[in-house]
Amino acid sequence: MTRDQQPLLSVFVIGMVGLGILSLIYRDFAYEWQPVPACLPGRQILVLASGLLLVVASVALLFRTTVVIAVRVLFPYLLGWQLLKVPALIVAPGMEAVWLGFSEIAVLLAGGWVLFARFAHLENTAFFRHITGEKGIRMVRILFAVALIPIGLSHIVCVKITAGLVPAWLPFRVGWAYLTGVGQIACGLGVLFSVFARLAAMIEVGMLAIFAFLVWGPPIAAPNPRFPLTAFLITWAIGASAWLVATNIPSKQNDMRKGEIHG
Repeated sequence: MTRDQQPLLSVFVIGMVGLGILSLIYRDFAYEWQPVPACLPGRQILVLASGLLLVVASVALLFRTTVVIAVRVLFPYLLGWQLLKVPALIVAPGMEAVWLGFSEIAVLLAGGWVLFARFAHLENTAFFRHITGEKGIRMVRILFAVALIPIGLSHIVCVKITAGLVPAWLPFRVGWAYLTGVGQIACGLGVLFSVFARLAAMIEVGMLAIFAFLVWGPPIAAPNPRFPLTAFLITWAIGASAWLVATNIPSKQNDMRKGEIHG
């Protein structure tokens, strides 16, 4: 991570630390973690352990001496989070909400994977060399791009719910729901097929930032802010993950320079 990218890493850390702190405060998983069975023995201990791990590992990303171990811990943690969403896909593959939850965590995983690919220093190992370095970054781009498509579709399929989340002071709330859905699908396709890929990813970052502050920001002041605060932090972390992916997509100018060098 270059010096000018350090603020971006800090944005990602803030979101992840916030989610970990919520687990510690409420003695429960973040809502996206709820697939962990309620009857699981020692669930409360697991809640506290996972919240503490998330806080410590995320903060450790900020320091050069600990970043390697941090990404080696955080990536499998996020992968486990992703796997918790798989049973719902098997049981109810026709429900758009199931794909939405899976895809949101996939974007979050993509951000953690970028950090793992860059800082794990496992490129010379037999297995990890396929998911780290530039090979890993290319796989991250595909995961990120494909994940945006179900997220966008959810805005269209569940248009009434989406429109209900649009701030009341905005006109044409249904229109905004359709527009953001189509926009997210277009961003995913742009990244997937390398059509203004970096711009498409940054537009997605911008949309997520708007969602976080306009949709989930105001309800945080409510008497029981746990749900909107969790939604705000998850959207923040997902947006930071999208930003991490975007900064690792070469610009057209860089691609042209590489072509000139190899030519």
